[in-house]
Amino acid sequence: MQFYFKSLAVLVSTVGMAAMTGCGGGKEASTESPPTAIGMSGSEGGGSQSGTTQVPTQSPDNPSKDSASDPLHPVVLIETSLGDIQVRLDAEKAPLTVDNFLAYADRGHYDQTIFHQVLKEYPQVVIGGAFTADLTEKKPQPPVRNEAHNRVENRRGTIAMARQSDAIDSATCHFFFNLTDNQKVLDHKDRTLGGYGYCVFGEVIEGMNVVDKIGASETHDTRQFEQIPTEPVVINSIRRL
Repeated sequence: MQFYFKSLAVLVSTVGMAAMTGCGGGKEASTESPPTAIGMSGSEGGGSQSGTTQVPTQSPDNPSKDSASDPLHPVVLIETSLGDIQVRLDAEKAPLTVDNFLAYADRGHYDQTIFHQVLKEYPQVVIGGAFTADLTEKKPQPPVRNEAHNRVENRRGTIAMARQSDAIDSATCHFFFNLTDNQKVLDHKDRTLGGYGYCVFGEVIEGMNVVDKIGASETHDTRQFEQIPTEPVVINSIRRL
């Protein structure tokens, strides 16, 4: 089965390998099957390490209450129409991606955007960060380098960057939350286009129940999107704590 972002020209295949977006990427030849893709707007931009780091370190359903003062792990508050979500970012493992995300947040880019797609089949994710409730796309900045080679896993409760399926370093403002453990299809495997993966850059530390509410939203298909929430789920703001 395939899902198609009609306006974004991005395939989401449950048969392919890599799915969601990492932080940016240049094209590289691949001999693998087409990647599963969690993608972004077509108007947006165009060294493996050993070992695996698992995120989150705390269960998203029973988060820790660590201080937000650590500069390598800043905490942001995402205020949505369904409730608040606190996310601890990981600038130690994904510094370029965190800087990129915070730059958008600080400019107010995410204010009044929506979660524009909810994928209910594996990989289960919710995607947002680019469109307003009337489906107007906010202008992105240049893409950021894909840091999916940090090998932080796309486990339940993590936040990662979406990108175009045909370009490794194409992530801009689109991000997604993992509703389930999606590492088998979304994690970095190799430097090919199909295997580079999607960059995880933080974890939910409070409000995973809100993320689940978003994931449970009733959806419908339109000429522009598939699986868009019938009732818009609005991001009121994203701010540092």
